[in-house]
Amino acid sequence: MTSKGTMDSHRKNAVIVGVLYIIGTVTGVLSLVFSEPIRSAQDPLVHISTNGNQLIMSALFLLIMGLALALVPVVMFPILKKFNEALALGYVVFRGGLEAVAYIATTIGWLLLVPLSQTYVKAGAPNSSDIRAWGNLLLKGDEVGSVLTIVFCLGALMFYYVLYQSKLIPRWLSAWGLICAIPYLASGLLAMFAVTESLSTLHSILELPLAVQEMVMALWLIFKGFNPSVISSKVGKVDRAMGVRPATV
Repeated sequence: MTSKGTMDSHRKNAVIVGVLYIIGTVTGVLSLVFSEPIRSAQDPLVHISTNGNQLIMSALFLLIMGLALALVPVVMFPILKKFNEALALGYVVFRGGLEAVAYIATTIGWLLLVPLSQTYVKAGAPNSSDIRAWGNLLLKGDEVGSVLTIVFCLGALMFYYVLYQSKLIPRWLSAWGLICAIPYLASGLLAMFAVTESLSTLHSILELPLAVQEMVMALWLIFKGFNPSVISSKVGKVDRAMGVRPATV
Protein backbone atom coordinates (compact mmCIF):
# COMPACT_ATOMS: atom_id res chain seq x y z
CA MET A 1 0.00 0.00 0.00
CA THR A 2 1.32 3.48 -0.90
CA SER A 3 1.86 6.22 1.67
CA LYS A 4 -1.27 8.03 0.49
CA GLY A 5 -3.27 4.81 0.64
CA THR A 6 -2.07 4.17 4.18
CA MET A 7 -2.96 7.70 5.27
CA ASP A 8 -6.45 7.33 3.79
CA SER A 9 -6.85 3.99 5.54
CA HIS A 10 -5.92 5.50 8.91
CA ARG A 11 -8.35 8.37 8.32
CA LYS A 12 -11.15 5.86 7.70
CA ASN A 13 -10.15 3.92 10.80
CA ALA A 14 -10.37 7.09 12.90
CA VAL A 15 -13.91 7.76 11.64
CA ILE A 16 -14.94 4.14 12.27
CA VAL A 17 -13.61 4.24 15.84
CA GLY A 18 -15.40 7.53 16.52
CA VAL A 19 -18.68 6.16 15.17
CA LEU A 20 -18.30 2.94 17.18
CA TYR A 21 -17.82 4.93 20.39
CA ILE A 22 -20.98 6.92 19.68
CA ILE A 23 -22.96 3.77 18.86
CA GLY A 24 -21.71 2.14 22.06
CA THR A 25 -22.62 5.14 24.20
CA VAL A 26 -26.07 5.69 22.66
CA THR A 27 -27.07 2.02 22.87
CA GLY A 28 -25.70 1.83 26.42
CA VAL A 29 -27.89 4.74 27.47
CA LEU A 30 -30.91 3.20 25.70
CA SER A 31 -30.26 -0.08 27.52
CA LEU A 32 -30.36 1.77 30.86
CA VAL A 33 -33.53 3.62 29.85
CA PHE A 34 -35.34 0.39 28.96
CA SER A 35 -34.12 -1.51 32.02
CA GLU A 36 -34.71 1.25 34.59
CA PRO A 37 -38.48 0.52 35.08
CA ILE A 38 -37.58 -3.13 35.64
CA ARG A 39 -34.80 -2.38 38.11
CA SER A 40 -36.95 0.04 40.08
CA ALA A 41 -40.04 -2.20 40.13
CA GLN A 42 -41.12 -3.50 43.52
CA ASP A 43 -41.00 -7.03 42.11
CA PRO A 44 -38.86 -7.05 38.94
CA LEU A 45 -39.85 -10.57 37.90
CA VAL A 46 -43.55 -9.75 37.98
CA HIS A 47 -42.85 -6.66 35.91
CA ILE A 48 -40.85 -8.70 33.39
CA SER A 49 -43.61 -11.32 33.11
CA THR A 50 -45.93 -8.67 31.66
CA ASN A 51 -43.28 -6.51 29.98
CA GLY A 52 -40.95 -9.07 28.44
CA ASN A 53 -40.30 -7.03 25.28
CA GLN A 54 -38.97 -4.19 27.41
CA LEU A 55 -36.26 -6.43 28.80
CA ILE A 56 -35.53 -7.94 25.39
CA MET A 57 -34.99 -4.46 23.92
CA SER A 58 -32.70 -3.55 26.82
CA ALA A 59 -30.69 -6.75 26.28
CA LEU A 60 -30.47 -6.06 22.55
CA PHE A 61 -29.10 -2.56 23.13
CA LEU A 62 -26.64 -3.96 25.67
CA LEU A 63 -25.41 -6.51 23.13
CA ILE A 64 -25.00 -3.85 20.42
CA MET A 65 -23.05 -1.70 22.87
CA GLY A 66 -20.76 -4.58 23.80
CA LEU A 67 -20.08 -5.56 20.19
CA ALA A 68 -19.52 -1.97 19.07
CA LEU A 69 -17.00 -1.31 21.84
CA ALA A 70 -15.31 -4.68 21.23
CA LEU A 71 -14.68 -3.67 17.61
CA VAL A 72 -12.75 -0.55 18.66
CA PRO A 73 -9.56 -2.40 19.71
CA VAL A 74 -9.81 -4.60 16.61
CA VAL A 75 -9.82 -1.53 14.38
CA MET A 76 -7.14 0.22 16.44
CA PHE A 77 -4.73 -2.70 16.78
CA PRO A 78 -2.95 -2.29 13.40
CA ILE A 79 -2.29 1.34 14.29
CA LEU A 80 -1.41 1.00 17.98
CA LYS A 81 0.96 -1.94 17.45
CA LYS A 82 3.32 0.34 15.52
CA PHE A 83 3.89 2.28 18.75
CA ASN A 84 3.57 -0.35 21.50
CA GLU A 85 2.63 -3.85 20.36
CA ALA A 86 2.44 -5.36 23.84
CA LEU A 87 -0.07 -2.80 25.13
CA ALA A 88 -1.96 -2.86 21.84
CA LEU A 89 -2.39 -6.62 22.23
CA GLY A 90 -3.38 -6.22 25.88
CA TYR A 91 -5.99 -3.68 24.82
CA VAL A 92 -7.46 -6.20 22.36
CA VAL A 93 -7.54 -8.92 25.03
CA PHE A 94 -9.19 -6.79 27.71
CA ARG A 95 -11.56 -4.64 25.63
CA GLY A 96 -12.07 -6.86 22.59
CA GLY A 97 -12.09 -10.22 24.36
CA LEU A 98 -12.85 -10.27 28.07
CA GLU A 99 -15.23 -7.31 28.04
CA ALA A 100 -17.13 -8.59 25.00
CA VAL A 101 -17.59 -12.01 26.62
CA ALA A 102 -18.91 -10.34 29.78
CA TYR A 103 -21.45 -8.31 27.81
CA ILE A 104 -22.60 -11.36 25.88
CA ALA A 105 -22.97 -13.35 29.12
CA THR A 106 -24.97 -10.52 30.69
CA THR A 107 -27.21 -10.33 27.64
CA ILE A 108 -27.91 -14.06 27.79
CA GLY A 109 -28.67 -13.75 31.52
CA TRP A 110 -31.17 -10.98 30.87
CA LEU A 111 -32.91 -12.95 28.13
CA LEU A 112 -33.21 -15.93 30.50
CA LEU A 113 -35.18 -13.68 32.85
CA VAL A 114 -38.17 -13.75 30.50
CA PRO A 115 -38.96 -17.49 30.89
CA LEU A 116 -37.79 -17.32 34.52
CA SER A 117 -40.35 -14.60 35.24
CA GLN A 118 -43.13 -16.77 33.82
CA THR A 119 -42.08 -19.63 36.09
CA TYR A 120 -41.92 -17.22 39.03
CA VAL A 121 -45.47 -16.00 38.51
CA LYS A 122 -46.84 -19.53 38.08
CA ALA A 123 -45.04 -20.81 41.19
CA GLY A 124 -46.66 -18.22 43.49
CA ALA A 125 -45.10 -16.34 46.39
CA PRO A 126 -44.66 -19.26 48.86
CA ASN A 127 -42.63 -21.29 46.37
CA SER A 128 -40.74 -18.56 44.53
CA SER A 129 -38.06 -17.28 46.93
CA ASP A 130 -35.28 -19.19 45.15
CA ILE A 131 -36.50 -18.01 41.76
CA ARG A 132 -36.57 -14.41 43.01
CA ALA A 133 -32.98 -14.76 44.21
CA TRP A 134 -31.86 -16.04 40.79
CA GLY A 135 -33.77 -13.25 39.10
CA ASN A 136 -32.08 -10.56 41.18
CA LEU A 137 -28.69 -12.12 40.48
CA LEU A 138 -29.24 -12.19 36.72
CA LEU A 139 -30.76 -8.71 36.55
CA LYS A 140 -28.43 -6.74 38.79
CA GLY A 141 -25.25 -8.81 38.94
CA ASP A 142 -23.30 -6.15 40.86
CA GLU A 143 -20.36 -8.52 41.28
CA VAL A 144 -20.17 -9.14 37.53
CA GLY A 145 -20.61 -5.44 36.87
CA SER A 146 -17.75 -4.48 39.17
CA VAL A 147 -15.40 -6.99 37.53
CA LEU A 148 -16.46 -5.71 34.11
CA THR A 149 -15.67 -2.16 35.22
CA ILE A 150 -12.19 -3.18 36.34
CA VAL A 151 -11.53 -5.02 33.07
CA PHE A 152 -12.77 -1.99 31.13
CA CYS A 153 -10.50 0.38 33.05
CA LEU A 154 -7.39 -1.75 32.61
CA GLY A 155 -8.00 -1.82 28.87
CA ALA A 156 -8.70 1.92 28.83
CA LEU A 157 -5.45 2.69 30.68
CA MET A 158 -3.48 0.71 28.08
CA PHE A 159 -5.31 2.47 25.26
CA TYR A 160 -4.84 6.00 26.54
CA TYR A 161 -1.22 5.41 27.50
CA VAL A 162 -0.37 4.36 23.93
CA LEU A 163 -2.33 7.33 22.57
CA TYR A 164 -0.46 9.66 24.93
CA GLN A 165 2.89 8.08 24.08
CA SER A 166 2.29 8.18 20.32
CA LYS A 167 0.60 11.62 20.10
CA LEU A 168 -1.95 10.16 17.68
CA ILE A 169 -4.47 12.52 19.27
CA PRO A 170 -3.71 15.67 21.30
CA ARG A 171 -2.03 14.79 24.56
CA TRP A 172 -4.55 16.79 26.58
CA LEU A 173 -7.26 14.46 25.25
CA SER A 174 -5.41 11.21 25.98
CA ALA A 175 -4.27 12.55 29.39
CA TRP A 176 -7.92 13.33 30.15
CA GLY A 177 -8.73 9.68 29.46
CA LEU A 178 -5.87 8.44 31.66
CA ILE A 179 -6.93 10.64 34.58
CA CYS A 180 -10.64 9.86 34.30
CA ALA A 181 -9.99 6.11 34.18
CA ILE A 182 -8.88 6.29 37.83
CA PRO A 183 -12.23 7.34 39.38
CA TYR A 184 -13.97 4.96 36.97
CA LEU A 185 -11.79 2.15 38.32
CA ALA A 186 -12.57 3.30 41.86
CA SER A 187 -16.30 2.93 41.15
CA GLY A 188 -15.75 -0.73 40.25
CA LEU A 189 -13.69 -1.40 43.37
CA LEU A 190 -16.24 0.34 45.61
CA ALA A 191 -19.03 -1.78 44.10
CA MET A 192 -16.95 -4.94 44.54
CA PHE A 193 -16.58 -4.24 48.28
CA ALA A 194 -20.28 -3.27 48.52
CA VAL A 195 -19.47 0.31 49.52
CA THR A 196 -21.71 1.56 46.71
CA GLU A 197 -24.27 -0.02 44.41
CA SER A 198 -24.16 -0.08 40.64
CA LEU A 199 -26.08 2.83 39.10
CA SER A 200 -25.97 4.75 42.40
CA THR A 201 -25.44 8.52 42.29
CA LEU A 202 -21.83 8.24 43.47
CA HIS A 203 -21.21 5.48 40.92
CA SER A 204 -22.51 7.70 38.12
CA ILE A 205 -20.45 10.70 39.28
CA LEU A 206 -17.26 8.64 39.22
CA GLU A 207 -17.98 7.31 35.72
CA LEU A 208 -19.29 10.49 34.09
CA PRO A 209 -15.92 12.23 33.38
CA LEU A 210 -14.65 9.33 31.25
CA ALA A 211 -17.98 9.07 29.44
CA VAL A 212 -17.71 12.76 28.48
CA GLN A 213 -14.08 12.28 27.42
CA GLU A 214 -15.02 9.37 25.16
CA MET A 215 -17.64 11.47 23.36
CA VAL A 216 -15.20 14.35 22.89
CA MET A 217 -12.59 11.91 21.56
CA ALA A 218 -15.15 10.27 19.27
CA LEU A 219 -16.03 13.62 17.71
CA TRP A 220 -12.35 14.51 17.41
CA LEU A 221 -11.61 11.26 15.57
CA ILE A 222 -14.56 11.73 13.21
CA PHE A 223 -13.79 15.34 12.29
CA LYS A 224 -10.02 15.59 12.85
CA GLY A 225 -8.70 12.04 12.70
CA PHE A 226 -5.26 11.00 13.93
CA ASN A 227 -2.32 13.39 13.99
CA PRO A 228 -1.22 13.41 10.32
CA SER A 229 2.41 14.22 11.15
CA VAL A 230 2.66 11.18 13.44
CA ILE A 231 1.03 8.93 10.84
CA SER A 232 3.21 10.37 8.08
CA SER A 233 6.35 9.80 10.14
CA LYS A 234 5.46 6.17 10.83
CA VAL A 235 4.44 5.51 7.23
CA GLY A 236 7.68 7.09 6.02
CA LYS A 237 9.75 4.81 8.24
CA VAL A 238 7.86 1.74 6.98
CA ASP A 239 8.25 2.85 3.37
CA ARG A 240 12.00 3.40 3.77
CA ALA A 241 12.36 0.02 5.44
CA MET A 242 10.53 -1.59 2.50
CA GLY A 243 12.43 0.41 -0.09
CA VAL A 244 9.35 2.32 -1.26
CA ARG A 245 10.12 5.67 -2.90
CA PRO A 246 8.08 8.66 -1.73
CA ALA A 247 5.29 9.75 -4.03
CA THR A 248 5.88 12.88 -6.06
CA VAL A 249 3.27 15.55 -6.72
